[in-house]
Amino acid sequence: MDNKEIKGYVHSLESFGSVDGPGVRYVIFLSGCAMRCQFCHNPDTWKMGEGQAYTPSELLKKALRYKNYWGDKGGITVSGGEPLLQIDFLTEFFRLAKEAGVHTTLDTSANPYTEKEPFYSKWQELMKYTDLVLLDIKQIDEEEHVKLTGCTNTNILAMAEKLSEMDKPVWIRHVLVPGGSDNDTYLHRLVDFIRTLKNVERVEVLPYHILGTFKWEKLGIPYPLEGVKPPTEERIRNAREILGAM
Repeated sequence: MDNKEIKGYVHSLESFGSVDGPGVRYVIFLSGCAMRCQFCHNPDTWKMGEGQAYTPSELLKKALRYKNYWGDKGGITVSGGEPLLQIDFLTEFFRLAKEAGVHTTLDTSANPYTEKEPFYSKWQELMKYTDLVLLDIKQIDEEEHVKLTGCTNTNILAMAEKLSEMDKPVWIRHVLVPGGSDNDTYLHRLVDFIRTLKNVERVEVLPYHILGTFKWEKLGIPYPLEGVKPPTEERIRNAREILGAM
């Protein structure tokens, strides 16, 4: 397929994002995700092939209208859903963005990552045009990760290690869920893993919240963490101290 014909499916756009990478950013949320995180606040992004279809050049043109606001540090972040599920579109989009002198950030849970072909070569190509990766590590323990997300974390940790080998700048993000990932044992295991990586510029603790529960109700899906309250300030502070988070 000619690159000009590639279409990406976009769930939503945010013109002035301030939490998904450095500076002011144009944030693109792509549709589709294979993980089923119990705390997901965007279950409406799970389905593939839904949303507004764009070619890479159409989407970049839309984003570049806001370039004046980005300053030296800002740029474009592609999030989801899971952007790596639309890797051909994403690679071409980031390639065009780099041609336009834009800082590119990928926000991913790494769930589609594999070192099998054809994915691995495509991923290596994508990394040529990616300035920063925001990597979500949901849970360091394999068994607990499967319970929490329905998926393994082996390939996620493998991608983290590969990014370290490449010396690709990474921010690690960790959602703090009471009664689960906020367990001190897991937090210490996570920081031990992070310390094996040489490319981590910062660690962010994202406190679990219930702002997206209405979406589960609207979609008619039972909410798995019913009754779990957001973490206390004390537990958030504790996690940030253990992980050396910003």
